[in-house]
Amino acid sequence: MCTEKCSQLTRRSAVIGAAAAVTTAALGPEAASAAPTGRPVPGRHLQDLTYPYTTSFPAFTAGEEPSRRVYTSIPHDGYYMQEWRIIEHTGTHVDAPGHFAEGGRLSTELRLSELITPAVVVDIAARAAREPDTMVTVDDLRGYERSHGRIPDGAAVLMHSGWGAKVGDAGAYRNHFPGFSVEACEWLLRHRRVASLGVDTMSIDPAPSETFDVHVTLLGADRYGLENLANLNRVPPSGATIVVGLIPYEQGSGGQARVFATW
Repeated sequence: MCTEKCSQLTRRSAVIGAAAAVTTAALGPEAASAAPTGRPVPGRHLQDLTYPYTTSFPAFTAGEEPSRRVYTSIPHDGYYMQEWRIIEHTGTHVDAPGHFAEGGRLSTELRLSELITPAVVVDIAARAAREPDTMVTVDDLRGYERSHGRIPDGAAVLMHSGWGAKVGDAGAYRNHFPGFSVEACEWLLRHRRVASLGVDTMSIDPAPSETFDVHVTLLGADRYGLENLANLNRVPPSGATIVVGLIPYEQGSGGQARVFATW
């Protein structure tokens, strides 16, 4: 049964709707035709690199998956909301420097200029299909540059391993997966001054790592990581820009992000 709150919301919605109609009429048909259509700018491509945030998406450790419940509903409260229990490092997310570096910058301190950067995609999918725990190597990076040109300074370097095909099977997705080698990370920091590293797996370190050397090296250099990226096979090797819509959690060691590429 609808409560007094619901009645208030209904009256408020009617007032807002009437005001919108009056405003549209006052501004004329030109205003309506200028409204956003949701279509991309002609000649530009947009690709979402984000997985929907669900309670079934594989977490790094079993038991860390998020949970949710309906907090309010339209029939009972007049509006719908959910309550989530989450860990910052689940789903498509960012590892801020402070995730591994004591005193490192946190989510609220990452600048827009770091979160909107050129992106390159290094494809190791064929090798990963044969060697699940393989790594992006310096040779891979040099081979990439021979084929696609120099990796821009300040870029996001993204590993495409094809691991997204396994995301529906938590065991297959979690137990073995590729990542970056620490040598490749060091080379990119020293010679290309990258802004970030990203992967289509759950860690920038490969699955066998127990010391997380790539995390320690990258985040210790005041850069950030991107994990559980989707659809990297749909992004060109070079020429794209990545946009990382990081949620700026207070004191966040990272957090969920809506990530997309444009070119």
